[in-house]
Amino acid sequence: MSSVRPILAVIPARGGSKGLPGKNIRPFAGLPLIAHSIRLARLCPEIDRCIVSTDSEEIAEIALTQGGDVPFLRPAELAQDDTPMWPVLQHCLREIEQGGAMRFGSLLLLQPTSPGRIPQDVALAIRMLEEDPAAAGIIAVSEPSFNPRWVCVEEAGGYLRYLVQPSTVHVRRQDVPPVYRINGLLYLWRRDHVLNETTPRLVDMPHRMLVVPEERAIDIDEPSDFKLAELLVREGIVRLPWLDSFHESGN
Repeated sequence: MSSVRPILAVIPARGGSKGLPGKNIRPFAGLPLIAHSIRLARLCPEIDRCIVSTDSEEIAEIALTQGGDVPFLRPAELAQDDTPMWPVLQHCLREIEQGGAMRFGSLLLLQPTSPGRIPQDVALAIRMLEEDPAAAGIIAVSEPSFNPRWVCVEEAGGYLRYLVQPSTVHVRRQDVPPVYRINGLLYLWRRDHVLNETTPRLVDMPHRMLVVPEERAIDIDEPSDFKLAELLVREGIVRLPWLDSFHESGN
């Protein structure tokens, strides 16, 4: 068995969001937002267990009604406005592995605010990590509609200059090397990397990039994000496979 497996997926859903209160359970395409990540995980046979990490009893109850697994409530000290994600993931791993029932090989982070991922993304990320023993993890990225090397500028001494100083002068946009952005769609890390690193930065350890289409790189944080993302789903630009069975059931 690969050292990448078994795989624990974690859906973090803090209850105290101040930017958009209740966003993790706000309706999106007919379901609470968190339900999309839960249903995605259920369509991925590679995932051995998927849990929801929340400090909110309301979120926990809704997650359970959507088929989620909420084995504990997150401690308050790990649910503050300034709490980093890393100690939350470490807490999940330690809690689930307590007692020695199962030792996981890797951890998959599924943020509920990024519902545009599909099962093929998860399967490919796992395969990439299995095939590269040197990689600490896999990070989902996408190519934005504009290239920062070509259009991003800053002020220097009162005059415009390129933010990224080109080593070669390009006269056509098409000639500029591509740039990718981390989109939050998914993160996959080896277990030992999660537990052994205290203040990780992606540049400190080798990570592979999982390139996904930009239209699926949804990041919901504001009310306008909900409207734009729902438009993409409604128009069929983004297809979420678990919605097929949801609609067929008459919900």
